[in-house]
Amino acid sequence: MRHLLDTRTLDRATALRILDVAEDMADTQSREVKKLPTLRGKTVVNLFFEDSTRTRISFEAAAKRLSADVINFAAKGSSVSKGESLKDTAQTLEAIGADAVVVRHPASGAPQTLATSGWISAGVVNAGDGTHEHPTQALLDAFTIRKRRYGAESRGRDLSGISVVIVGDVLHSRVARSNVWLLSTLGADVTLVSPPTLVPQNTSLWPARIVYDLDQALAMGPDAVMMLRIQLERMNAAYFPTEREYSRRWGLDALRVAGLPDGSIVMHPGPMNRGLEISSEAADSDRSTVLEQVANGVSVRMAVLYLLLAGERDDERGGDL
Repeated sequence: MRHLLDTRTLDRATALRILDVAEDMADTQSREVKKLPTLRGKTVVNLFFEDSTRTRISFEAAAKRLSADVINFAAKGSSVSKGESLKDTAQTLEAIGADAVVVRHPASGAPQTLATSGWISAGVVNAGDGTHEHPTQALLDAFTIRKRRYGAESRGRDLSGISVVIVGDVLHSRVARSNVWLLSTLGADVTLVSPPTLVPQNTSLWPARIVYDLDQALAMGPDAVMMLRIQLERMNAAYFPTEREYSRRWGLDALRVAGLPDGSIVMHPGPMNRGLEISSEAADSDRSTVLEQVANGVSVRMAVLYLLLAGERDDERGGDL
């Protein structure tokens, strides 16, 4: 694997390989000593042009647990804020010998540009670009669904026969886009639920059905319900009448959770707007996988960095983790 830029072009075999390696990584995280020597001598740069706490810390933990050297580069307060271009920044990273660059950027397509420009030789991981994609979030979500469904028998399994309902601000959500493509590639049945104003204009090619009534979607008995954060910071218009009205029609509350089938799980990529898209009762219920998703994110990102920087080398010599 050379780069991880999206899930739309990620084939089933590669996706399953990442998930299976993540299983191995998760096993190592239950040991007393969690650190592996796998990426000793490698340098991973977290290049974040947008604020992020969860994703940056998750990637940092993943790289450090693989013994890589980590450099955190925040655009705020750096030369970028003084007008330095993406090209200049990339060439600086090349000069210091970055082996992998984890990039979050407000412009859709920035990681693709970085990976294909020839400015750097490092592997590029997309940690979220504009409203385009967030592939490692989708991978950790798929990992979480699979783990909850199959437990210790997860390895090698896809998501065939599993139904997932994704609810909320689809228009601004790179998490929704990445999940639609990955979950369908793995065989899941995907339904999107949103106010009509928060559905992208052209979804005709998306492998998902779209409905506007949350109760109608929940009546289908989904195996997983994924609530999306309402991204108020990206909204420059009134997409719904009031927050109270949104919560009433599209929010997940205790009553709706109680009506879900046995074994159905509640997911959220975080950070949560409690009381808006999800109630505290739903977020803290036994069905909630919110904290599992955070923990699983480290294992999945360890797997991605491993496959990017060491996977091919170990394949050649037949080595294991």
